[in-house]
Amino acid sequence: MPTPGDESLSAEVKRDPALRARYRRIMRFAARALVQAWWFELVLPRFGLARLAARGRIRRLQRLSRRFHDLAADLGGLMIKVGQFLSSRLDVLPPEITRELEGLQDEVAPEPFTAIVAQAERELGIPLDRAYAFVDPTPIAAASLGQAHRARLSPGIAADLGFEDVVIKVLRPGIEQIVEVDLAALRRVGRWLSRVKLVNRRTDAPALVEEFATTSLEEIDYVHEAINVERFAADFADDQRVGTPVVVWERSARRLLTLSDVTAFKITDVAALQAAGIDPNAVAAELARATFEQIFVAGFFHADPHPGNIFVTPAAGGELGGFALTFIDFGMMGEIDDELRDGLRQFIFAVAARDARGWVAATQRLGVLLPSADTVELERAISALFDRFGGMGVAELTRIDPRELEAFARQFSEVIRTLPFQLPESFLLLIRTISLISGVTSALNRDFNMWDAVDPFARTLLNGGGGGATARSLGREAVSIMSALARLPQRVDALATRIDRGELAVRSPEVEHRLRVIDGSVRRTTSAILFAALLIGGILLRPSDEVLGGVLMGVSAVPLLHAVAPWRLR
Repeated sequence: MPTPGDESLSAEVKRDPALRARYRRIMRFAARALVQAWWFELVLPRFGLARLAARGRIRRLQRLSRRFHDLAADLGGLMIKVGQFLSSRLDVLPPEITRELEGLQDEVAPEPFTAIVAQAERELGIPLDRAYAFVDPTPIAAASLGQAHRARLSPGIAADLGFEDVVIKVLRPGIEQIVEVDLAALRRVGRWLSRVKLVNRRTDAPALVEEFATTSLEEIDYVHEAINVERFAADFADDQRVGTPVVVWERSARRLLTLSDVTAFKITDVAALQAAGIDPNAVAAELARATFEQIFVAGFFHADPHPGNIFVTPAAGGELGGFALTFIDFGMMGEIDDELRDGLRQFIFAVAARDARGWVAATQRLGVLLPSADTVELERAISALFDRFGGMGVAELTRIDPRELEAFARQFSEVIRTLPFQLPESFLLLIRTISLISGVTSALNRDFNMWDAVDPFARTLLNGGGGGATARSLGREAVSIMSALARLPQRVDALATRIDRGELAVRSPEVEHRLRVIDGSVRRTTSAILFAALLIGGILLRPSDEVLGGVLMGVSAVPLLHAVAPWRLR
């Protein structure tokens, strides 16, 4: 019996009743959520009930989040990953929603040890008691795709490597089929979203799903993860403050990975850090620096830096307060090409300098703000943002009058809605990483200010701290500036000519937006009047001329659809 709705599933999956049922559950949830959003966010506002819809929005989203939490906890697989991503989006989702999704990873039930042993022996080709001197049956972590156990290497391998304590990661049996089903469901949801203009004018939903699919498929290939570990270690080989585990290639395969045991203090365990004489604020600053190094210099970054994947290791020599950040779990990594990295550097320079015009230019260069955007109002809003809130940390923002924040947010959101923004597909992992790092630094110290971390790093880049890549980037910026200066006289002359001819037009995005709203209201009112006239005329004529009356009543549906149809927003 084929699985309804998606022909991309393999024959093996389509024959499995449990996997077919899993696919249907995910699609039912997605369809229900989209219909709810369509009704409350598109239909009700068309009937003048926008305030009514807005009043219950938080409660509706909370209920939806709880239902998704229950679904993900029950199904596991990639649904856990989706929930983790949403729970990290404190920048776009209110805390009432993200709190409902927190802890999903901790609710994953471990696989029975017998199943793990069978999986490991299939991968290694030898009995587990010959491969290792000891394997702890109790897992130290049970994730959505695999689980980890402590073990000791056999004496011969331990002598060659210089250590015996290891952690083995074993992929959950059957997880490849579960990932296939989940990705098929997510791809179908992405296709649905691509047909909604409110979504597709901001982002390419199918492309985001494909990026998520790429990283998910890489996560279930432990050979790929082992290569990531060694590449990351090479990037930070000269940095004493960043560490990684060592890959034991003799005991690794596609579904099993053996790494040196680097367990230390969990990065958000503030009490343990302080007891060891380590300053949490210094840890937060170091984490921010290491993240900036990964993104802006190496172009290869850890894309899943939640607290469970970063340890704080005290300095080996017993140095008081000394430490290193030890990263683990390199299944999800992000890579940035030179063009994107140059754009990000321009962005960080603008943030450090509180340069609104530079910020807008960098946003356009990154592809977030489309070239057709009229940026005058946006530049004004960003300038006001820098002037009023620039440099403030989380704690400082909480002390500002909420009414002031609400007023600014309302004005700023009006500007944003008038501009053609989109989310490039390459930004999914980057946004996730920044969101998680911001959460970790805030947990270490609520007063920690990311602006303070940006400033010295930007100065380092400007001084050539990023090496040859930075020098090339700055060289290109210098050429761009000189080119702009060379064209400046021509542009000024052309501007003067347009003024003389009376051809200069001044645009206000806010006014244009309001005019569009008024124009739409007039058109819908006209359609509503036409609908009423046709319907009433049909009703009055039907007793004497049933055919003509029926035609008029039927035709009245056309202006009715124009007046109320939600897809006019698409």
